[in-house]
Amino acid sequence: MDRADIVHRNFLQRAAEGDLPPGAAPTPGLDAAEAVAVYRAQCLSRALDRTSRAMQKAGQGYYTIGSSGHEGMAAVAQALRPTDMAFLHYRDAAFQIARAGQVPGQTIAWDMLLSFAASSDDPISGGRHKVLGSAALNIPPQTSTIASHLPKAVGAAWSLGAARRRQREHQRLPDDAIIMCSFGDASANHSTAQGAFNTASWTSYQSAPLPLLFVCEDNGIGISVRTPTGWIAASFSQRPGLKYFHADGLDLYDTWKVAAEAAEYVRTRRRPAFLHLNMVRLYGHAGADVAATYLSRDEIESGEANDPLLHSVRLLSEAGALTPQQALDIYEQTCARTDRIAAEAVTRPRLDSAEGVMAALIPPPRENRPTNGPSPEARAAVFGSDISAMAEPQPMSRLINWALTDLMLAHEEIVLAGEDVGAKGGVYGVTQKLHGRFGRGRVVDTLLDEQSILGLAIGMAHNGFLPIPEIQFLAYLHNAEDQLRGEAATLPFFSNGQYANPMVLRIAGLGYQKGFGGHFHNDNSVAVLRDIPGLILACPSSGADAAMMLRECVRLAREEQRVVVFLEPIALYPMRDLHAEKDGVWMDRYPAPDQRIALGEVGVHGQGRDLAIITYGNGHYLSRQAEAELRAKGIDLRIIDLRWLAPLPEASLLKAVEGCKRILIVDECRRTGSQSEGLMALFTEKTSVPTARIAAQDSFIATGPAYAVTMPSKDGIVAAALSLMGDAK
Repeated sequence: MDRADIVHRNFLQRAAEGDLPPGAAPTPGLDAAEAVAVYRAQCLSRALDRTSRAMQKAGQGYYTIGSSGHEGMAAVAQALRPTDMAFLHYRDAAFQIARAGQVPGQTIAWDMLLSFAASSDDPISGGRHKVLGSAALNIPPQTSTIASHLPKAVGAAWSLGAARRRQREHQRLPDDAIIMCSFGDASANHSTAQGAFNTASWTSYQSAPLPLLFVCEDNGIGISVRTPTGWIAASFSQRPGLKYFHADGLDLYDTWKVAAEAAEYVRTRRRPAFLHLNMVRLYGHAGADVAATYLSRDEIESGEANDPLLHSVRLLSEAGALTPQQALDIYEQTCARTDRIAAEAVTRPRLDSAEGVMAALIPPPRENRPTNGPSPEARAAVFGSDISAMAEPQPMSRLINWALTDLMLAHEEIVLAGEDVGAKGGVYGVTQKLHGRFGRGRVVDTLLDEQSILGLAIGMAHNGFLPIPEIQFLAYLHNAEDQLRGEAATLPFFSNGQYANPMVLRIAGLGYQKGFGGHFHNDNSVAVLRDIPGLILACPSSGADAAMMLRECVRLAREEQRVVVFLEPIALYPMRDLHAEKDGVWMDRYPAPDQRIALGEVGVHGQGRDLAIITYGNGHYLSRQAEAELRAKGIDLRIIDLRWLAPLPEASLLKAVEGCKRILIVDECRRTGSQSEGLMALFTEKTSVPTARIAAQDSFIATGPAYAVTMPSKDGIVAAALSLMGDAK
């Protein structure tokens, strides 16, 4: 017999016979009506687990990772407020059900069964996944995350402290809210979780506000691997800056009391806390997982004997809230009701087209208050002597700095965050003076942890900020890329556009740095960013373009709620000259604050018809160096600056090459997985123009004199262009 059926039959028999597990008496404080509401939520969670398994067997449901054994989370929800944003563990159906009972007008059983059936009527994901989540309940959707939601929970909690200092147009949470995030004992060991715990402790240790409640649901096992007895308590009970609480997660009264105490501590002290709940896992991990393959019969039956619903029946009886028979009646009625609702839910429509699935990749635009930008007096006060310098050509790094200043003046919700961005002004000085201009509340020096930097940004965006985080070097992004792929970019998809993570991530990257760092400071691979659905990837090649593109990136985040990555070529930060020393050709005057380069707008230099060179970043700089030599050899060319690497601006590119006899793609990134592959495919599929490419070798980058030998050069571009044009003669 299936273990779910065994647990069900055991409950019916033991509740009817009064054969209930022993335990502590009910803790005072939770009144009878609230206790019964918690129990009803527990019963519905259990019934939904059973129904989901029946739906899957019938081919009408598609996901059966359940919450059985973790029903104590209903008591945690009862101890919190619906305005407390909750990032949930995938076993927390009972929490969402109990919270729905706190908010009028909810149809939680119907909503969750629509999710089980993958119906497009599902109010959270629109049939894209079985997820917990609800905009009405302040529960952003989570998939089967392994701790990846913890960094953004830290960020959301930090935003509550920052929010008290100023209101924002799109603020979602009240100032007295707290953030709650839950996870399993096995997930607590994940490096992502450990980074979040460390960031929370680090922040709290410095007395910065961080109203965050971590909830660890400790069932003693991660799929098939046991958690050592006492490990969670030993690991978390003495962490600096993190208050530890413990409760029996099988006891709804004790769980509610301790959760309420922990929530009160977090809410009043504005400090993080760790709530450790002992629980059991029933039925095995999920779906086809058979616990008997790695647990003994005695171990399985011992867990089933500690069924939290049986504990709830005993506790409610001892408290005088429900008789065992009344509790049994509620359970049976709930099971019958879920079966009836499921029979209707499986008839509802499902997604059946690529267009339908992809409709939520891009979040909807949002309304913003109109703004005329800062006054001339405000700009003069902030910029100081830099105002007069704007009349003279400047390198890229300074123009980006000025663009950031203007943007922060215009939009108070913008917050910069990253390692060394404050007093130091960044490794390359790009954020110099911003800390003095706007203060540490808006220019935040973070600890050295890229996952925490991105988590901070994602969480802040949940509460109406417009974050501009910085990753110091492109190679460092790989420590944290899942925060973009698995969290930020997926949120509109799994919430059917109800949640979004608008942000502009600045990354210093690409190659051609002389004498510094080798691979980890010269990284010429953007493949990890190009294939994230919905993400915008921008890369300027000149200072003026950088300023105007950055303004468009902020507009895209602020108005269209997009996740944008702004990739800044390090080697071009200080670049002044193009052909000869002190020619100053590669410097620009600062564009007026209202000038932008629109998404998908490519740059075209020259009108030649013999050859079109398509490139970006450092490749554009090198191609402009090669231009004079190619023209001297009689080749009339145009150079097209891609600017927007994802999504590929196909229509603009095809228009830009019209009338050209040959196309040469110059890509400074690695030949395999680079932009050049997509460009070759585009021009092969859409044109009959002979096309070739020059790209970097599939290699890491060396330090020292060989720093550039694996990448395109001016001479290499000239040779490739001559070869391509020679084929035409």
